Amino acid sequence: MTHQEDHTAIGQMLEAVIENGMEGLETAVSILLNEAMKIERIRALGAEPWQRSERWPGYANGYKPRSLKTRIGKLALQVPQVRGDVSFYPSALERGLRSERALKLAIAEMYVQGVSTRKVAEVMETMCGLEVTNSEVSRCASLLDEELEKWRTRPLGHCPYLVLDARYENVRVDGTVRCCAVLIAAGVRDDGKRSLLGVSCSLSEAEVHWRGFLTGLKQRGLHGVEMITSDNHEGLKAGLKATFHGVVWNRCHFHLQRNAASYVPKVHMRAKVTDDIRSILTAPSRNEA
Repeated sequence: MTHQEDHTAIGQMLEAVIENGMEGLETAVSILLNEAMKIERIRALGAEPWQRSERWPGYANGYKPRSLKTRIGKLALQVPQVRGDVSFYPSALERGLRSERALKLAIAEMYVQGVSTRKVAEVMETMCGLEVTNSEVSRCASLLDEELEKWRTRPLGHCPYLVLDARYENVRVDGTVRCCAVLIAAGVRDDGKRSLLGVSCSLSEAEVHWRGFLTGLKQRGLHGVEMITSDNHEGLKAGLKATFHGVVWNRCHFHLQRNAASYVPKVHMRAKVTDDIRSILTAPSRNEA
């Protein structure tokens, strides 16, 4: 009986492609996945859908309709259900869900990079044959928010060296685009490898924002900090004093050289001054420096 069903399914797939060409792939793949899920349920139960026995822990329990958006279009699936003491979910569908999730993340990434929802919809329809609405693009973008939140709140551990800095980006705040500070914390672990510990978008580098950001790092388990490197920003230094009081602080050499260049009266002299400062900072001994 199973072989007959297999042959019937194959015939239906071929007919879909013969009659509709490439446009029939959606139907063909739907049939293929439906048959694969049926076979997987049979293997999980150890019995055909119509067979019954007291020795079997579970039984077939019909199908649940499900539509799945993929790169070849929307697939109409019939997901096999079971009842009893059997845990079953088709692995073929799990792989499809991972593919669907990757597709959603691609949509979200385009949206975050500034591509309009209309353009995103046009790209997805051209490449994948999918019709994507504005609300679907927004829901996909929320997936990135979820992933970012998991990363931002992950637990931290021992990290002897901490490097702090900030950069400024245009961010939409209350319907208005404003230039905001993105606070960044990187760590150097015991094995010498660097790791980005966290980021936080704030209205400025005021002490209250740095203090809140650094307190968050400690609440996530950051400990064992022996030295902190940063620029000479007053708000940052005040935040460090409130959260990492007593830890050795080192001024960032790059920022020191860049700040010193602004005091050089002639533009053509800046390169020479920068080289001299670098020589002092990299001198093999204090006396030579």
